[in-house]
Amino acid sequence: MMGVPMRAPFIPGFFAAMGFMAVIVVLIALVIAGVFLMLGAKFAGIKDVTLGKSMIAVVGGGILALLMGWIPIIGWILGILMYIWVIKTVFNTDWGKATIAWLMTIVVEIIVMFAFMILLGISVAVF
Repeated sequence: MMGVPMRAPFIPGFFAAMGFMAVIVVLIALVIAGVFLMLGAKFAGIKDVTLGKSMIAVVGGGILALLMGWIPIIGWILGILMYIWVIKTVFNTDWGKATIAWLMTIVVEIIVMFAFMILLGISVAVF
């Protein structure tokens, strides 16, 4: 019986596509986080705020916070301080405005999260 020769499925292409999509998702998340930080920085009254600077602060602060977070007991406090320090350095501002920008970023993210939950009909069970 003469048939079509069997070939192995093209698995490497599937994994390459998955990797490409992961890169796209990370870039989209970076832009979204940059927009949130930009809004927080503008609310804090920081001058010369751009999306590019916000994205740099998100990446730098995230990396330093991740590295500090591994230290037992005080790691998360050091991570927060490092993140705020990166915001202070990137935007060339003082500690107070950098802290306000960081806090407002968190507040805006929570507000947007709840707005999406309401739009999607997701409820939060509170005991």
